[in-house]
Amino acid sequence: MSLRKMFRLFHTVRHLKTEQLIYRLYYRFVKVRLTENREYGQRPWLSTWSSSELLPSRMLARGSFEFLGEQGDLKDKDSWNDPLKSKLWLYNLHYLDDLNAVGAELRREGHKNLIERWIAENPPAIGNGWEPYPLSLRIVNLVKWFSRQDVVEPAWLKSLGLQAQALYKQLEFHILGNHLFANAKALVFAGAFLDGDEAQKWLQKGLQILDREIPEQLLPDGGHFELSPMYHAILLGDMCDLLNLAECSGLSVLRKRVPGWHEVVNRGLTWLTVMSHPDGRIAFFNDAAFGIAPDPEANKAYASSLGCDAGQASPRNPRGDQKVSLRWLENSGYCRVELSDGNVALLDLARIGPDYLPAHGHADTLSFELSLFGRRVFVNSGTSQYGEDVERQRQRSTAAHNTVVVDGEASSEMWGGFRVARRAYPSTPCFAESAESVVVVASHGGYKRLRGKAIHQRSWTFTPRSLAIHDLITGNFESAEARFHLHPDVSIDRSHFSDCQLLLLPGSEKPISFGVQGAESMELVESTWHPKFGVSVPNICIAVKFKGHDLTTRIEWGSDT
Repeated sequence: MSLRKMFRLFHTVRHLKTEQLIYRLYYRFVKVRLTENREYGQRPWLSTWSSSELLPSRMLARGSFEFLGEQGDLKDKDSWNDPLKSKLWLYNLHYLDDLNAVGAELRREGHKNLIERWIAENPPAIGNGWEPYPLSLRIVNLVKWFSRQDVVEPAWLKSLGLQAQALYKQLEFHILGNHLFANAKALVFAGAFLDGDEAQKWLQKGLQILDREIPEQLLPDGGHFELSPMYHAILLGDMCDLLNLAECSGLSVLRKRVPGWHEVVNRGLTWLTVMSHPDGRIAFFNDAAFGIAPDPEANKAYASSLGCDAGQASPRNPRGDQKVSLRWLENSGYCRVELSDGNVALLDLARIGPDYLPAHGHADTLSFELSLFGRRVFVNSGTSQYGEDVERQRQRSTAAHNTVVVDGEASSEMWGGFRVARRAYPSTPCFAESAESVVVVASHGGYKRLRGKAIHQRSWTFTPRSLAIHDLITGNFESAEARFHLHPDVSIDRSHFSDCQLLLLPGSEKPISFGVQGAESMELVESTWHPKFGVSVPNICIAVKFKGHDLTTRIEWGSDT
């Protein structure tokens, strides 16, 4: 291993918790052994599972599926671990999410066949389906589906017990975060559905982990600590499932936790509202895409059915005469600025995630997204894939976001598919508010690792119909470039390209002016936007090179009246 790679690895590993390191070694040497001759009974529940169908069906026909924009057939037992499919595609196949997708009751016989195929074609502890994360999601799906059936076959209960055994013996303490949360939730579901001493042990272990992880992962401002709106929405759905399980099962050990879980969900709903665009969908910071987590409205409807209430997210310093207002999510580090006519900006003043778990982080510090006239105009690039290839690296890079690239480097040192070495830490932001304007100022030292020790400071100045962005780079550097990614629907007149441009939204007669001062050059770069996994949509990036140490960008959308 080269000295550079060793240095990078050191700056990655040094942030891990001792618990993560111990379990990485433990699972390297321990083999999962299951007791296959046990029989399992079923606990009596107060009611069968009933909830909103949050995700669309991915089953095209019996034995045919579409995940991540790619179709595939379940032809035979080998298809469950098809080497020609990506790991994530196979994981999705093993989740059995379709058991509880939209219109699931219409596919009951197909689902019965799918479950029996999974049991017959996936022998215990062999293949992708027996890894802890797919085990976790599938166990929950099976419990929900089983609870709705008039008769639950003994073979189904036995398989569920074996799966819970396997999960219990390989909990993801080496990863933590949303993975460990999913493990704990699955143990609680299995322990609440199956009867007996072993099931009680799973229930207690799952609750023990949840009691530890809920305060750790779900921040006081409502956000999930991995700082991805997509994973936040997933965890919010998980919390709603736990509330629902407490109602259906009637178990006192769950019901006594309901008041605290309600509070967590209410805060999470408010956070989700703040981090959504006027189109009602999430912003793209860190790993984020549509179609993986329930949409905000679906999550809100589900939570409402369980007695939760999002309330209203209040401006930081509310004033009745404000035309521009600020909402600051202090614990997670994001900021929402609401402008006249429902226009919205979302600013990333956040760390990339917990130091010990930056796996879903992007090098997007001090980036922003902007919606005008109810439409997204400036967008971060989103996420279309996981893995370790060049495209995954590009989508995590600073250049794929609306912020500044110095000397061609990312603000945080991304590598592999989910790793980060040296990373950007934002300063505590400063705010100035009046009835007519909001100013937000922050900086980060992610580029101090470079030879010139550069620091990027960015200020956003908002009025009801304009945004001025001032970028200042202190220290030494060879090049600096601000990048502004346009939503694919936004067009620009290439024939009259200059330092001041008009941007147009389809069907709108309201032009948007984009101009810069302090630029050496400005060019249009062909890029791609990734609203879903497996989807790449061509878009335009405006790339502006600094002439000196500072650059001012001004965006206007009508006169201030």
